[in-house]
Amino acid sequence: MTKIHAYLNFNGNCEEAFKFYEQVFNTENTGIYRFGDMPSDPEYPLPDEAKNLVSHTAIALNDSTMLMGSDCFEGFNQKAIPGTNTYIMLDTDTPQEATKLYAALSVDAQNIEMPLGEQFWAELFSSFTDKYGISWMIHYEGNKKM
Repeated sequence: MTKIHAYLNFNGNCEEAFKFYEQVFNTENTGIYRFGDMPSDPEYPLPDEAKNLVSHTAIALNDSTMLMGSDCFEGFNQKAIPGTNTYIMLDTDTPQEATKLYAALSVDAQNIEMPLGEQFWAELFSSFTDKYGISWMIHYEGNKKM
């Protein structure tokens, strides 16, 4: 079975964002690896300001879904550019779960495109960009099955 995991990139606040997501999803991260933990390479020296940046972290949402993330380091020609070309869609089993996730993830949201509410295709749906620039959709289909 193939699993799909969402991988999120940040510009220096990955650790802060994942501490927030740990609270939202009531789970712990699997570990934090930093750029400074990598073996040194004289051809690509790592400046001191990049050593504490997160090179990889993850949290399990359930047995088959994980959120993973890292900071981008411009010295490696990386930069996270927030946008709405990708969303993480959370398909919930109950309206209570949808409401709880929306309430937690939308705190200080940068943009609420659609507040949580009924749509013709779902009993509850929302789309928004959280305070870290990550775009989310929350969906509870309920009795609106196609």
